[in-house]
Amino acid sequence: MATLIRSKLSNVATSVSNKSQAKVSGMFARMGFQAATDEEAVGFVHCDDLDMEHRQGLQMDILKTDASEEGAEPPLEGDIHYQRDGTGPLPPSASKDEGICSELSSQAKPKITAWEAGWNVTNAIQGMFVLGLPYAILHGGYLGLFLIIFAAVVCCYTGKILIACLYEENEDGEIVRVRDSYVDIANACCAPRFPKLGGRIVNVAQIIELVMTCILYVVVSGNLMYNSFPNLPVSQKSWSIIATAVLLPCAFLKNLKAVSKFSLLCTLAHFVINILVIAYCLSRARDWAWDKVKFYIDVKKFPISIGIIVFSYTSQIFLPSLEGNMQHPKEFHCMMNWTHIAACILKGLFALVAYLTWADETKEVITDNLPSTIRAVVNLFLVSKALLSYPLPFFAAVEVLEKSLFQDGNRAVFPNCYGGDGRIKSWGLALRCALVVFTLLMAIYVPHFALLMGLTGSLTGAGLCFLLPSLFHLKLLWRKLMWHHVFFDVAIFVIGGICSVSGFIHSLEGLIEAYGSNIED
Repeated sequence: MATLIRSKLSNVATSVSNKSQAKVSGMFARMGFQAATDEEAVGFVHCDDLDMEHRQGLQMDILKTDASEEGAEPPLEGDIHYQRDGTGPLPPSASKDEGICSELSSQAKPKITAWEAGWNVTNAIQGMFVLGLPYAILHGGYLGLFLIIFAAVVCCYTGKILIACLYEENEDGEIVRVRDSYVDIANACCAPRFPKLGGRIVNVAQIIELVMTCILYVVVSGNLMYNSFPNLPVSQKSWSIIATAVLLPCAFLKNLKAVSKFSLLCTLAHFVINILVIAYCLSRARDWAWDKVKFYIDVKKFPISIGIIVFSYTSQIFLPSLEGNMQHPKEFHCMMNWTHIAACILKGLFALVAYLTWADETKEVITDNLPSTIRAVVNLFLVSKALLSYPLPFFAAVEVLEKSLFQDGNRAVFPNCYGGDGRIKSWGLALRCALVVFTLLMAIYVPHFALLMGLTGSLTGAGLCFLLPSLFHLKLLWRKLMWHHVFFDVAIFVIGGICSVSGFIHSLEGLIEAYGSNIED
């Protein structure tokens, strides 16, 4: 009798469980998610890292049970599919079927058109740092203009060969994508002796560039505010401190969903500001100082101009991800052509017209040359743009640091900075705050926009845009390259290396001199 009762109770429980699972699956099906098989469940769990951007826009309620409660039932096997943040238990077979992950990830991620990809590249290469280009013409003259064109051509070419390194021929002679990122390309070049060395070098260069970009945003914010309100008893360092206080909440960012809402408005505002500056310069066309544009260069300061120009074109680090998310990857080359042609024309015109207007009085940030009546308004827009742009490189740098040092499994250098519930630990939050403070200290002690921009462009910009792509292209595709490709790659590597070393040395000398003068003051 007792056995019969237990059997009936077990059948009822199973029926209720199945109905509950069917309701949950039906609910998610109505939301656009299909119920997954057991093998697909493994794929969903493994796709958490790859599907980060998609999950930011589709935050789902986590289905979990409290195991500590008495009489609690274990989670249903079918519910593991929907625990998208990875907090749910993994199925026993979580170590296999990795191919499902890439298939499901590619299906889940929305693809972008060539125009959208071009918009992203344009945002990267025509941002705020265009404001330093007239200062590069001041020290380079017509050679500076030529360098703006030359850098556009080279960066466009190296972007294409970097993407070519993602592909290889399979046994059937088809070109297939075998790598996903800049780091993967670097690791492939250093394999088999040092399979992780290349990725670490790229990560270090990326971190340096991202942190230096954050520092430049703080420097330009302090500089613009100080020159907008020169009568106020507030120094440039004090303005930088105020800007950093506004930026401190960036340490608490979990994702960039809130910040991304302002990105389009900021970009449009920046284009409007560039148009206003050009319009003002055109209004003074009668006074343009054509005789001030030199054919000779300032040997000491021109290498700094090289770094400034190169830094304004850096976009290679995210091109593999961008190309992988395009609806039609074959359109990538065309997209790179028109974005860099447009950037070359706009940058060249902006730099030349601004320099012709102010000639030898051209300042590091060109908006500082505007009359006080409109300078304050334009600079306030630029400061807003800088402050809203800061979280993007900051969050990217934090992610690289955390994954490299704190979340690399058994190979992590330090303990995981996240708890079991997915929340960042207090000491991890303190490290984020320390990174914000570090950008402030650098901006205070070296408040020189052009020198910092030149140093970054010469060190990481030239490395990521010139040296590494050409070197990787030669290493991975040596046997399949035509002679002119080999010639171009070698020439870019040699010229890029010379420019990088020269610009780095002169920028570093300038920073040391500036730092010494700040200490004396």
